[in-house]
Amino acid sequence: MAGRTGRVTATDVAKEAGVSQTTVSYVLNDAPHQKISEQTRRKVLDAVAKLGYKPSAAARALRLGRSDLVLMFLPDVPVGGSLTALVELLGDELERHGLNLVTRRERHTPLESLWRELAPAAVMTAFDVPEEDVAGMRAAGIHVVSAGMSPSDSPGVLTVPQRLIGTMQVERLATTGHTRIGYATPGDPRLQDFLVLRLEGARAACAELGLEPPVVLEVPLDISAAAAAAERWHSAVPAVTGVCAYNDETAFALLAGMRRVGLSAPGDLAVIGVDNDKLAPFAMPPLTTIDNNLDVVVGRAARMIVNGVTGRSLPTQPQITPLSLVVRESA
Repeated sequence: MAGRTGRVTATDVAKEAGVSQTTVSYVLNDAPHQKISEQTRRKVLDAVAKLGYKPSAAARALRLGRSDLVLMFLPDVPVGGSLTALVELLGDELERHGLNLVTRRERHTPLESLWRELAPAAVMTAFDVPEEDVAGMRAAGIHVVSAGMSPSDSPGVLTVPQRLIGTMQVERLATTGHTRIGYATPGDPRLQDFLVLRLEGARAACAELGLEPPVVLEVPLDISAAAAAAERWHSAVPAVTGVCAYNDETAFALLAGMRRVGLSAPGDLAVIGVDNDKLAPFAMPPLTTIDNNLDVVVGRAARMIVNGVTGRSLPTQPQITPLSLVVRESA
């Protein structure tokens, strides 16, 4: 509004829209069980846009009796495409329910310091958290949801089964006739916790199928190093003919290294990744991969967070994220 000074308030919005301040509150908070006509709702939203109204987080917390912040505590791992997509999707989903997502990294500030400082309505962790930390947050009235890497009977744990990822990769290669299998590890030691579980799954699958354990080589994001690994697998006796890559980025590096030394997929080495990265269909050749179905992860995580914050009952059984195989030309 031209000539206005100072902060725009809900009272200003009510005057502009020609409605009560209570009606403005109902519309902006999407209050249930309130019969607000679409015409009135549109008048309020148009007034908000015209005046540039920004609701006060402190006032909202006072009205609700709680914060509208959800703190997502991220592990100290590389921020790749999957983690970025997870944060974006979860933030958008929570915003639909009037909650705001804040992310912090493990290496920057201890978890306890963060939740005490921010006083969020809920905390979501993307890794296993010690039980004493969870107990401390719950004692402070903070709802806790964890994305664990192993099955758990604890409430509020969303399981992303890392061992199953390695198992599914080996099973795909074995189904397509590969009996000597390699495993491409990333060069970043921060991924060790995930790598150990995925590799355990691959080794268990090989044992179950009567195959030799996978031949493990490091494939960093370097074409020369990736090419050397590809040659070692191809020249082994007996030769490795199929490779499970830790993730799609590792698979991309391996495919590039193979091209440098004249090897092709799947003829010389079949390659299967993990994550179903948005670039996977554009790899040369298009990459077969395991999709961790981030939309399912986000939907379940958001439901667990919203239910917990609003006082509804949580699911009593741990929720395990479904994984799916995406078959393309590389394997």
